[in-house]
This record gives sequence, C-alpha cells and structure tokens, in this order.
Amino acid sequence: MDLKQFVQFGRKIVAVGRNYGAHAAELNNPLPKEPLLFLKPTSSYIEEGQAIKVPRQCQELHHEVELGVVIGKRCSGVDESSALSYVGGYTLALDMTARDLQSAAKKAGLPWTVAKGYDTFCPVSRFISCSELPRPDSATLWLSVDGQRRQHGNTNDMIFPIATLLSYISNIMTLEPGDVVLTGTPEGVSAVQPGSRIEAGLDGVLQVSFPVEKSA
Repeated sequence: MDLKQFVQFGRKIVAVGRNYGAHAAELNNPLPKEPLLFLKPTSSYIEEGQAIKVPRQCQELHHEVELGVVIGKRCSGVDESSALSYVGGYTLALDMTARDLQSAAKKAGLPWTVAKGYDTFCPVSRFISCSELPRPDSATLWLSVDGQRRQHGNTNDMIFPIATLLSYISNIMTLEPGDVVLTGTPEGVSAVQPGSRIEAGLDGVLQVSFPVEKSA
C-alpha cells in the first residue's frame, strides 16, 4: 500500500473533539477527561481541486483545521511508549461541521454523525511524510477565510498528544494502514459561505486552498 494514496484505501476517519482547551471554551463545552471520539465517513474526503459543498439542510457551516495522523501499520492495543511507531505520516485536514445541526443534536442528546458526515466535509492535503514533520507535537497550523486569518494554533496545546490518542483509540478499535486520526482544532472556528475560499497551512510544510460552493 502506498500511503500517499490514503484517501483511496483508508477505511475510517477517527476524529477527536475538544482537544484544544481554548476551542472547547469558545463553544462553552467542558474539558474532556479522556479523548472524545467520533467518526467521519471516508466518503467525506476531498482533495485540492475539489470544492467544499454547503448542504441545503445546513445554515451554519464551520471550518476546523486539524493535523491528521495517517496510520502506517496495523495498530491494536498499543502503549503510549510505542504508539508513534505506528504513524505512517500526516495530512492537514479540515473537519467541516454543520454547526447548527450539531447544536441541535447535542441538545437532543443525539450523535453528531449528520453534522460531521456530509460529502466534502473532510478536505485533506497531500500526504506528509514523517521526515517532513519531525516534531508533530510542536507544529503550527493556521486557517484563513478570504484572506482573513481565523485560526492559528500549535499542536503542543493539545490536551491529549498524538501518542496518547493512538494508544487510547487502538485499545477500542484497531487502526489500519491508511486510516486517519484527526487530532482536534484550535480556537477560532467560524462560519463560511458559498463563494468563500479557505486557505490553511502547516508552517514550513505546506499550504492548501479550497473553495466553498452551494450544494446542487
């Protein structure tokens, strides 16, 4: 398997919510005592050259820039001490969220699947090798909308670092080559509209750009 093609063969996207304290605070959410997990379907992937689509059911679509961890080998029941050896590489990802639908689901005590799972709701960059990002726990990521900076953070602010996340997740479900773990978003999430353009980057590594369009 060529991990550069993780979008084509990866079987699941495991996302982590509220992993930056300031982001939890801006949404009035309590800090988690253990990782908060949810799944996004792989059908939500898009790559550069494709557009984020705003669903007709959504009135408030938010961006969330995140470091994605691409799993390199079968990872099941691992300890934190060995967890990073299962990392095959990384990607810069956007966890697009229908915030109005998520808020309604939270109030009703329902899952977030609909709010997180629409087609085009997981834009990703190209594959980033481990050698390109030798210090993933101290990486600066940012996001701008129409040239205006909205998010800027560093992975060293994560509540649960990458090794902790991989150990925790792998003791619940087996992670397989090509699977992606989204590690959470820093503060500054906000709404985008059809016609907007999102730019995001990892300092010193890459930058990506995605247009936002109205769903047909």
